[in-house]
Amino acid sequence: MKSNKSSSRRKFIRNSSLAAAGFFIVPRHVLGKGYIAPSDKLNIAAVGAGGKGQVNIALAYNNGAENIVSLCDVDDRQAADSRKKHPKASYYRDFREMLDKEGKNIDAVMVSTPDHMHAVIALPCMQLGKHVYVEKPLTHDIYEARILTQAAEKYKVVTQMGNQGSSSDGTRNVEAWVQQGVIGDVHTVHVWTNRPTWPQGIPTPKGQFAVPAEVDWDLWLGTAPYRDFNPAYLPAIWRGYVDFGTGSLGDMGCHFIDVPYRALKLRYPISVESSVTRVWTGFFQEAFNTDSYPPSSKSHIQFPARGKMVPVEMIWYDGGIMPRRPDELSPEEAFGEDSGGILFEGTKGKILAGIFGEHAQLLPANKFKGAKLPKAERPYVTRGPEGHQTQWTDACKKGHGAYTSSPFEMAGPLTETVLMGNLGIRSFYYSENDSKGNKKFTGRKKLLWDGANMKVTNFDAANQFIKRQYRGNWKLEL
Repeated sequence: MKSNKSSSRRKFIRNSSLAAAGFFIVPRHVLGKGYIAPSDKLNIAAVGAGGKGQVNIALAYNNGAENIVSLCDVDDRQAADSRKKHPKASYYRDFREMLDKEGKNIDAVMVSTPDHMHAVIALPCMQLGKHVYVEKPLTHDIYEARILTQAAEKYKVVTQMGNQGSSSDGTRNVEAWVQQGVIGDVHTVHVWTNRPTWPQGIPTPKGQFAVPAEVDWDLWLGTAPYRDFNPAYLPAIWRGYVDFGTGSLGDMGCHFIDVPYRALKLRYPISVESSVTRVWTGFFQEAFNTDSYPPSSKSHIQFPARGKMVPVEMIWYDGGIMPRRPDELSPEEAFGEDSGGILFEGTKGKILAGIFGEHAQLLPANKFKGAKLPKAERPYVTRGPEGHQTQWTDACKKGHGAYTSSPFEMAGPLTETVLMGNLGIRSFYYSENDSKGNKKFTGRKKLLWDGANMKVTNFDAANQFIKRQYRGNWKLEL
């Protein structure tokens, strides 16, 4: 699925005089496959046309500002509304067939599928020179995130992960306050969410069900191990199952953790340890359930010093677990939002914010009342609900190097950090057989992480979760 053709509309325009490029329209067919003149609309294909995919399609389409030329979904029921809204778009179940037949007319691809298929869809698109937008989390496992980060640089395409808060004013403001020392040296960050809002810590669904005619179950499973069809997984309950989703961390971590990740200039962590809700099926009868994520969890993720920034501990909470309220808040004041919150602890004060860094407040309030706060020093961020997608589509027209808030060079390492929490969670659940063949819980572990080599150095059993084994002929090769 790789293309050796390197003709580039961007290169064509650059090699012409800038004045000429600004005063006439270069037809699409002259400039070659995969690139467009700034005056043209972007030709967008979407893999995953229902649910979040439907929302992303509408935002990128932006009332006709761009073209939706092809749709792909393994579930015709999910794609129905998008197909009605874009009747001229071709439709496929298999994205590989779509790329093969429609590739010449596609400039960019949006991927909004279950997590386990993100990487194997995005990579061949990038190899064909297509710009890509991939929903969060970027990938299902750490190895995949590293591969897509490398691919963005190798194939010189415009990339964006679907963590919309990275384009928000709230994120930018908190970033400026932290980096310019308003609350001193930040040593601890608490991040929490109310997720999951779907079942977790539950047994594998049972029962025999016929596969609906509208669903290609083999394609839906894709890279995941085979299991019989069950309607309990669809359309979004798959998030709670380890073969398909990434649980609460994957769903909301890329939103909430993004704010401190940027503000504190974090990169690879050095360790993680997690604790989880333990589910019991009877009196002293514990269910070692590795098929779905736990109902709630807590993870401690440690980061080293970065330049003048001190080492920092990030503590993640989900499933209703929250950190202790800061003393600077009165008992009646709200602590975060319904969806969760972020609390930075520094040597000179604290910052409390909601998702996307919104409604950020400095604590103690009386200390910072009337303080002149630094303004964000970042590239222009588009406004409105379509802003994150519009930023990406605008960048696609400009070409590689154009600014996006969450390019894979940022989104990849962020995703790796998010998935480190899941590494700790799955290692907590890891058990061994005792001499009688019964499962034996091995206890909570602190995993020491070698980020450069993607390896846990002190507990080899955890390394099996870094890179999945794909089913069948699915591969991920740069």
